[in-house]
Amino acid sequence: MRRECGGVVYIVGTGPGDPELITLRALKAIQEADVVVYDRLIPEEVLGYAKPGAELIYAGKKPGHHALTQEEINQLLAEKACQGKKVARLHGGDPYVFGRGEEECMYLRGRGIPCIVVPGITSVIAGPAYAGIPVTSRGIASSFAAATGREAPGKPQRAVHYARIMRSVDTLVVVMGVGNLENIVKEMLEEGIDPGLPVAVVEKATTPRQRVVTGTLGDIVDKARKAGIQPPAVIVFGRTVELRDRLWRLA
Repeated sequence: MRRECGGVVYIVGTGPGDPELITLRALKAIQEADVVVYDRLIPEEVLGYAKPGAELIYAGKKPGHHALTQEEINQLLAEKACQGKKVARLHGGDPYVFGRGEEECMYLRGRGIPCIVVPGITSVIAGPAYAGIPVTSRGIASSFAAATGREAPGKPQRAVHYARIMRSVDTLVVVMGVGNLENIVKEMLEEGIDPGLPVAVVEKATTPRQRVVTGTLGDIVDKARKAGIQPPAVIVFGRTVELRDRLWRLA
């Protein structure tokens, strides 16, 4: 049922972790919000920009534990907007890149509630960049793709075929894939991808706790395991990983 509400919801991307990567548009939305609903992976420093008296609500998710379900988040956003409030819903990275920003916006607009999307810098490009790895490079990589390493449960069939993607592009960036790294690598090797393909895993990208492990398709699983790499992390497959030795000090 549609209903007119006096408030508005901003679906805001807050970037990949470094608080200095937040956009001016996102910052303005946070500063003006009456209610801030935020995810687990946002830069915590950005909450300090909320105005005095703003209501801060944690809605983070991690594997096996959700502070709120997605349906509860949708309902919360609608409820606050229909109280005439300005709401900033904060997502890590970009809300439309492996986030659920579009689901929230469709839910709100289906109920007559204004929804404004504020894009953010995604870890798909920022993570590799902070590790000294460009996703494209003239003469080495003219194309790249991004894929999730964790598909939504309940899908009738698997949609992501990593080897097929790798054959179609020069660089593949996988997010939310650390827990599935062994299976991703196994699939690629079984389908004929070169074991010598350069690979990097960037843990906690763009933050002071960032760590990078590099190797090849043939040994990256062992190297990541020995290093104790944990999520969140991005995985980069492709020859641009080899540029890290020359570029990482500039990241």
